[in-house]
Amino acid sequence: MSTPFDEAAGIDAMTRLFRAHLELCRVSPGETVAILTEGGQFAARVRAYEAAVRALGAEPRHVDFRPPGGATEPAARLGNVGRSGLGADRGAMATLKASDLVIDMMLLLFSQEQLEIQQAGARIVLVVEPFETLARLFPTEDLRRRVEAAERRLARAGTLRFTNAAGTDVTYDIADQPILTEYGYADQPGRWDHWPGGFLATTARPRGVNGRVVLAAGDLLYPLMRVVGEPIGITIRDGMIVDIAGGAEAGALREYIERYDDPRAYAISHIGWGLNERCEWDATLPGIGMDGRAYYGNVLFSTGPDTELGGTNDTACHLDIPMRNCTLTLDGEPIVAAGRVMPADMRAFGR
Repeated sequence: MSTPFDEAAGIDAMTRLFRAHLELCRVSPGETVAILTEGGQFAARVRAYEAAVRALGAEPRHVDFRPPGGATEPAARLGNVGRSGLGADRGAMATLKASDLVIDMMLLLFSQEQLEIQQAGARIVLVVEPFETLARLFPTEDLRRRVEAAERRLARAGTLRFTNAAGTDVTYDIADQPILTEYGYADQPGRWDHWPGGFLATTARPRGVNGRVVLAAGDLLYPLMRVVGEPIGITIRDGMIVDIAGGAEAGALREYIERYDDPRAYAISHIGWGLNERCEWDATLPGIGMDGRAYYGNVLFSTGPDTELGGTNDTACHLDIPMRNCTLTLDGEPIVAAGRVMPADMRAFGR
């Protein structure tokens, strides 16, 4: 295993990489860039971002939120998404809304605060993965091109279906549904993205998901950071999980969802596929698991909240389940076939 990057000693390297990323985000002289942290976390990274922002002639603004109950690590926040308390800090929210770009090191995912900041016109990039992951998966314009090619196909489709050899066969009614794209940077007002990126997703119409998903050995469970070891069958009716069947792992998954005591935790959320050929399939990597989510040719099956795509379900229980070797079709057209990306305009070079 490689030695983790020492952020405190690597300010110059971080500054160079952050400046290149800010250029992708089209930060220009006179703009304001807010750097959002929680409880003093990412101190060295803040210094590097401030230097990178100033080098581009823009103004950095550090917003460090201090919640009454103490800071929450981003990885832990994934187990209780959308609950930050930031909205109670009016001064912080005013600064964030007035900024041109927000670098989110707090993880506002699925929160009302994130939506308000976007609606005010600020562009937002989530940046919480370890520096070595950010460097390895630095965004490219080619990745954006391929994600946007996938977006155009998804926007035209009415039905998404995915299957696998383990027994999955589920359909989504996706006609006219919102689409979330992640290619790693935000250069348009109100846009949210996540560095690193490399996938896209959509949701179904109300009651529009039916069938059975069978997780196979080797699939990944986030935010639990686990590798599936035995088949887990999930039966879906009218957009809701009605049964989780299998052995001990299925039982543990049922117990995890039950702990939230929220019927909305059983709702099906987004569905999509990964296009980042540099991602690694390894649940033990540090960070919040973007490698698995954006892994080239995966299918990302998700449950719980849907506010990122304009929905109203803000349950705190969110599961992202990257699955390999699946087949996904849009109106019958193969997009991913047994884990292989099929359309030429979505394929990475040499793949």
